[in-house]
Amino acid sequence: MTVMLTDSNNASYAHDPLFPWLLSIKKALDNKAFGGDLNNLLLDCIRTFKHNTQYRNDPRFLKIWLLYLEGSDDTEFVFKEMEENKICSDHSLLYELYAGLLEAKENWQQAQMIYQKGILRKAKPLERLKGAHALFLDRMSHRVNGCSLQKIDGDESIGLVKNRVHPWSGSTMEELLKKINPQIMRYDGYHQRNKAYSGKVDLSSLGNASRNKIVKIGGKEYQIKGCAGEGGFAKVFRASVNSNPDDIVALKIQKPAFPWEFYMYRQLDQRISTKQRSSFGVVHGMDVYSDYSILVCDYLCHGTLHDVINSYVIVGKSMEEVLCIYYTTEMLYMLETLHDVGIIHGDFKPDNLLVRYSRDDLSEDGFEDRTGSWGNQGLCLVDWGKGIDLHLFPDDIEFVGDCRTSGFRCIQMQENKPWRFQVDTYGLCAIVHLMLHNSYMEIEKKATSDGGYIYLPKKPFKRYWNVDLWRELFSQLLNNSPHNDKKLLQNLRERFQDYFCSNRQMFKKLKDLLAKQRLSMCSS
Repeated sequence: MTVMLTDSNNASYAHDPLFPWLLSIKKALDNKAFGGDLNNLLLDCIRTFKHNTQYRNDPRFLKIWLLYLEGSDDTEFVFKEMEENKICSDHSLLYELYAGLLEAKENWQQAQMIYQKGILRKAKPLERLKGAHALFLDRMSHRVNGCSLQKIDGDESIGLVKNRVHPWSGSTMEELLKKINPQIMRYDGYHQRNKAYSGKVDLSSLGNASRNKIVKIGGKEYQIKGCAGEGGFAKVFRASVNSNPDDIVALKIQKPAFPWEFYMYRQLDQRISTKQRSSFGVVHGMDVYSDYSILVCDYLCHGTLHDVINSYVIVGKSMEEVLCIYYTTEMLYMLETLHDVGIIHGDFKPDNLLVRYSRDDLSEDGFEDRTGSWGNQGLCLVDWGKGIDLHLFPDDIEFVGDCRTSGFRCIQMQENKPWRFQVDTYGLCAIVHLMLHNSYMEIEKKATSDGGYIYLPKKPFKRYWNVDLWRELFSQLLNNSPHNDKKLLQNLRERFQDYFCSNRQMFKKLKDLLAKQRLSMCSS
């Protein structure tokens, strides 16, 4: 990687103190004067201007630093000095080129950290930096996978040269989609159009102001009633079907087309029992065009768990412990169910947990086994775009790579170690921490009496909580192994459930809180 200096002969720089230095450096580069002379010239320039605020955010001065960085034996020291002097710290070029230099030196872990640092700082242009990071992850995936995803012994599994893979890289997803294509084509509700979407409404123009626009899909008309959510590649709209105000669905419109989420929903249909199925979202169909995919799902109108948490933040209070216990039990049950059938959600956060309320009056009967009125009460996990089907991989598979969701990156991602179920269980801990403390979880490494260490949240538990219950949850889930965690999740769920059921007053308080919450959220 060589950084080129451009525009150094522009007349507008004639009275610029940096200009003569740029000419000298360009001349040295043109004469291929690499080595000590060039490095000394670069260093002298840096020493002259590094404390001059006029050049702190000048891309030309940044390139001089990067040239010096490229020829340095101690790149970490030079980068640290750049940070101390705040040299273009909000320019994506700094992180992109330095990470590229580290990658060329096969220091991949450090390169990953530099990309993440720039993204967290929202360096501009951010989309360019994210694109460079995605390409980097793709290259790392090819390196880890040995560029080989292939069939094993003629069955439907996908084998790897090594037992580690980045599950969300472009190359992995491309291979998986090729593998499942014959299967997904047979699923009920899947329609492959093999052409661009040609409806009268421009899908890219849909937004918050698109109310009452009609989107035609497969012989049905969907009238947009509002925007329910928006991500990097997709928008979710509330829509009525064929002008029927009582038939409301969610339309997830995504560009480019992405049929993977539909595949994950159909795996849930096949593997999750009818009793449990309503906890994981329902999809009616998907139309896949060459430019867009449109997913038609059930619409739940009561908001997300994130909305519930925010309702407490707004008034400066924390969620009552009995409600935290209830939702924690629900989430443990969800992950226990999912992981047992070989499915990882991959994006377990409060925004993806929709709140469900029973139409019937809640009674104590059926609470423990989720029957009766409790069958429709609780949470519903949606957004399966990062879902992982373990049945497509060897039994000993471990995953690498980062979900890039701030606040929900498991410890293994933070430390560039392999992971499996921890991506979900860490997400659960992060949500519980939000419910208890109204703040995102920070963790610390604590020494244990046997000479080892354990990860725990930095924030202490309040003395009037059931401290033993919460401490066990965090210590178990933050320090669990990458392998099957069904028994662990089941034991924790039973502990929470037993504690709750041991006190009838807690049930009455929960019932009152849920009724109050429903009234508050529906009227807001």
